[in-house]
Amino acid sequence: MLRDLLQEAYTAMRHNRRRTALTMLGMAWGIATVVMLLAYGDGFGQACANIFANFGTKLVIVVPGKTSMQAGGQKSGVAVRFTQEDVDALATNLPQITHITPEVGKQTNVQYENRVFTFPVSGNNPDVYDIRSLKLGVGRFYNMEDQVQRGRVAVIGSEAKDKLFSGRNALGEHIRLDGISFEVVGVLAAKMQEGNDDINRVVYVPFSTMSDLKSTHYLNTIWFNYQTPEYQKIEPAVRTILAGQHKFNESDREAVRVFNLMNQLHQFEIITLGLKILMGFIGTLTLGIGGVGLMNIMLVSVTQRTREIGVQKALGARRRYILMQFLAEALTITFIGGVLGVVLAYVVALSVGRLTLYSAFAKNGEAGDIRLIIQPATLIASTVILGAVGLISGMIPALRASRLDPIESLRHE
Repeated sequence: MLRDLLQEAYTAMRHNRRRTALTMLGMAWGIATVVMLLAYGDGFGQACANIFANFGTKLVIVVPGKTSMQAGGQKSGVAVRFTQEDVDALATNLPQITHITPEVGKQTNVQYENRVFTFPVSGNNPDVYDIRSLKLGVGRFYNMEDQVQRGRVAVIGSEAKDKLFSGRNALGEHIRLDGISFEVVGVLAAKMQEGNDDINRVVYVPFSTMSDLKSTHYLNTIWFNYQTPEYQKIEPAVRTILAGQHKFNESDREAVRVFNLMNQLHQFEIITLGLKILMGFIGTLTLGIGGVGLMNIMLVSVTQRTREIGVQKALGARRRYILMQFLAEALTITFIGGVLGVVLAYVVALSVGRLTLYSAFAKNGEAGDIRLIIQPATLIASTVILGAVGLISGMIPALRASRLDPIESLRHE
């Protein structure tokens, strides 16, 4: 029976080739729109993820401030100052932490031969490489041996290398930081950089060696990353631990500022989900227009084939067979149009390539641009939408055909 239905559907479609082709084109354009809009939403989400991955997603930055609430007999307005003991307390009491480092920074005169620039120098433990998602262009990053031996080694950012060395090799060369000689052991790959951000100009040195340039007793910030899906619990835990260390009220948000990048990433995930829903809704409306066209064409086909339907019923055809006959034709048009639409969507996605987003205002921001990503989930969602539209559009004409009176149908001119 299925073979007979498909054969009749093929015969009817071949008999009205132009009409069938135009209807398929409408369905193809509709499903292509759905796929491309959903792909745009996925591309936007991936672009946001790449931007955050540039800095590290499960990353926490802890910055000291001043108390704004009285606690333990102490008045408000007392400055909180971090030391190595705070780093040890966090590492001991927060098992979720995977890497942690103190950070002391300074704007420093950096000299190579006769070239002198003012660059930020950051003293950190070797863990900063993983915490800040740094990537090496050439060379190596300093290690624990350099840290223990207070080695005067430096890893420089890509822009710092270009300004100091131009096109020359920097590895093994010596630069002077406030007059003190440091060997360049590594050059970092370029990171996304907004405006005048110094992220690619930073010179990284071992935390122990940083004391040659500036006192490291008090820390500027503490950086760490972690492994737990319950990222909301990290900030309260940090405040509780540091409040015990410095005797301030743990609800005092001014005493210690905690920046958890997962909070911002979660907000962007909500925005991305809303964008996908909006894009899917717009695409469904567009595909619905194609479905209306399919319904109209099938209603015309029912009208033109009324006598044929009357003959079939007079010869004993059941209503179910008539319904399935027209529904099979509608679904065949929908399926072929859907395949053509998906192919069209892939062609457009590959042709468009990268759509400018983050690179419009950030250097090296190409990874933060939008690419039309057609994921399997997108194809599944599009197929479900297409099937629903095709089924609804074909069911109404098919029901009308199945309910025709055979005697009145035979009289139809």
